[in-house]
Amino acid sequence: MKSITLKKPKKKYYQSLAARKEAQTAYGFVAPYVLLFFVFIILPVSVAIYLSFTKFDLIGTPEFVGVNNYVYLLTSDEEFMKNILPNTLKYSLIVGPVGYMLSFILAWLLAQIPGKIRNILAIIIYSPSLTAGVTMSVVWKIIFAGDSSGYINSLLLQLNLIVEPIQFLQSEEWLLPIMIIVSLWSSMGIGFLAMLSGILNIDQSLYEAAYMDGMKSKFQEIILGEGGTVSFAKSLLEIANGTLNLI
Repeated sequence: MKSITLKKPKKKYYQSLAARKEAQTAYGFVAPYVLLFFVFIILPVSVAIYLSFTKFDLIGTPEFVGVNNYVYLLTSDEEFMKNILPNTLKYSLIVGPVGYMLSFILAWLLAQIPGKIRNILAIIIYSPSLTAGVTMSVVWKIIFAGDSSGYINSLLLQLNLIVEPIQFLQSEEWLLPIMIIVSLWSSMGIGFLAMLSGILNIDQSLYEAAYMDGMKSKFQEIILGEGGTVSFAKSLLEIANGTLNLI
């Protein structure tokens, strides 16, 4: 009598089909962001780079002139070399690294707080990204108003630190610091949430293993190590923002 051997059904086809559907779903979620990023970031920057090598007056057709525009900027335009380039570099070098560190520190601090309170504070910190730019510009104008009704001037006058109101928004001395402050405040958005989610999603067993091994600092070995991918992505965003500001 012949023995009958039952073969197990092959799962490779079903696994590949499930993986394909999962990949399609992921691409579907990513597609709107990629499309908007291309239309509003990559395309305008590419056009701006191209136009920088042309002579264009917004009316006629762009005429390619090579690097003549850059030669003029670096050799003949005193205003560019004296004020525009140094201020842009200061802005980019301060807002980029400081914004990165603030996002990471705030995310790490919030990760130590219980759930409900953490969620409320995260929404408060993320609120600049949810607020219209026009609305916030009005608020900041009130804060830095150049008369006694401005919040900063009113506080300084009450503390007898100044004799007369400071014209913050008309002063060359204060405009760049104010721009840096507003930019740092408004940068607490997607990067901050990405870092917070990265820290919260670190496997808790790593902390337990570190405790068992007698590790003194979990910050450097675990948080920086496991959260390196998110930190790297955030650093790329800051570099990109600085580059866009420079352009």
